[in-house]
Amino acid sequence: MPSKLKKEEMVSWYEKHEFFLSLACFLIFLVLIWLFFENPTIQEKIQTCGDWTFYTICSVTKPYYCVNGSLIEKATVCDCLESKERLGDSCITDLQTEPKNLALKYIVDGEEKTLDFTVYKGLADHLSVLPQGISYVNGQKPSRADFSLKKINEEEQSKLLLPLVVEMQNLYPDDKVDQARIAISLVQNLQYGFSNKTENFFGNKVNYSRYPYEVLYESQGICGEKSELLAFLLRKIGYGVVLFYNQEENHESSGIKCPIEESYRGTGYCFVETTGPSIITDDSIEYVGGIKLESEPEIIFIFDGESLPENIPEYKDAETMKRIRQGKFVLFASSKLENLKEKYGLVEEYNPA
Repeated sequence: MPSKLKKEEMVSWYEKHEFFLSLACFLIFLVLIWLFFENPTIQEKIQTCGDWTFYTICSVTKPYYCVNGSLIEKATVCDCLESKERLGDSCITDLQTEPKNLALKYIVDGEEKTLDFTVYKGLADHLSVLPQGISYVNGQKPSRADFSLKKINEEEQSKLLLPLVVEMQNLYPDDKVDQARIAISLVQNLQYGFSNKTENFFGNKVNYSRYPYEVLYESQGICGEKSELLAFLLRKIGYGVVLFYNQEENHESSGIKCPIEESYRGTGYCFVETTGPSIITDDSIEYVGGIKLESEPEIIFIFDGESLPENIPEYKDAETMKRIRQGKFVLFASSKLENLKEKYGLVEEYNPA
């Protein structure tokens, strides 16, 4: 009998103090979170790969497995996405035919490097025959955003572009900003050029608009095509992404989420030119024919992810570049211009369309 009373007293005491116990647990949780972000030693003990997957855990990107800071294919443990077949530890599709090896150029902190990646004619051919049009049952006309999202979200393409994202994450597993820098520089360094194919659009022949994977496969694209490829890569790395379309100048660029004071026209997204190497946030570029972006852009939302941090070097470097272009006083302007050209691989000519 006494033991029963004691048990009832304990339950009663817990009920009376439940709120305070819950509050104490919550405060302990907050302290642990604070310690994680403020104490590098604790952070080092919690080891992750470039997509924040913990060691010895399967990534959400199948079939990758996190080990020693790198994501590796391990289909025997992590399985494959639907419609992909397992071949040992790899996952394959029937579109992986006629492989072609690419050496993709990129520049980070003035150092030029290449990333080796294999693309497949089978997928490129598959994408090239997909219907280009969009139709709605209620007669609604598709928007520019609809066409962009259709190309960026294509499922078969995603399966064979994700390995490129993993390569970037493995190169800089501890620095997502450098992962973004690789993606941006890699796309900027692809050749600018129109497709040699045309399509029929309401009785008129127009230039064929490539899917992001086709841009990579052919190693070239125009502003909208390259911007869509970059939007895909940045989204999969985890950043917030938009596309900017300046209709008057007929120019499309990418936007990556960043501090609002650094963003393009106060949008919360930093301007990223894709037709050639340039500095993040540099929107003062002059294009072929003396064209500058002066119109209000249409903003095409792609993904609401992470933001670039404050005070990355690009913000200051882009501002220096703008002042030099505008003829404003910059101490040692000539040497600073040469340093910026080398650091980012800047070019003399940018294409507006």
